[in-house]
Amino acid sequence: MTQDFSEKRDFIRMTINAEVTLHFMGLEFPGTCVDLSSNGMQIRVKADLALGDTLEVHLPSPTPNLDAYHVEAEVVRAESQGNGWQVLGLVTTPA
Repeated sequence: MTQDFSEKRDFIRMTINAEVTLHFMGLEFPGTCVDLSSNGMQIRVKADLALGDTLEVHLPSPTPNLDAYHVEAEVVRAESQGNGWQVLGLVTTPA
């Protein structure tokens, strides 16, 4: 049996369902982080963002012993889900 690895990503993605806050041009949008990798994330948010937009993402820590996750991100994929919702693919860098 031969496997096709053309869709294999360079980074392992961890599926999560965590509330995040996005900051863009002085506005704040609540969203849900769907998955996370070492250099990116997928977010579901009610917003109108475009490819190339740069924003900040804040994922609060569930415990006091663990720092919150705060990154700068660039939108590299924006998929409309209807009713103002989008799924965004983001490339991240530490903030």
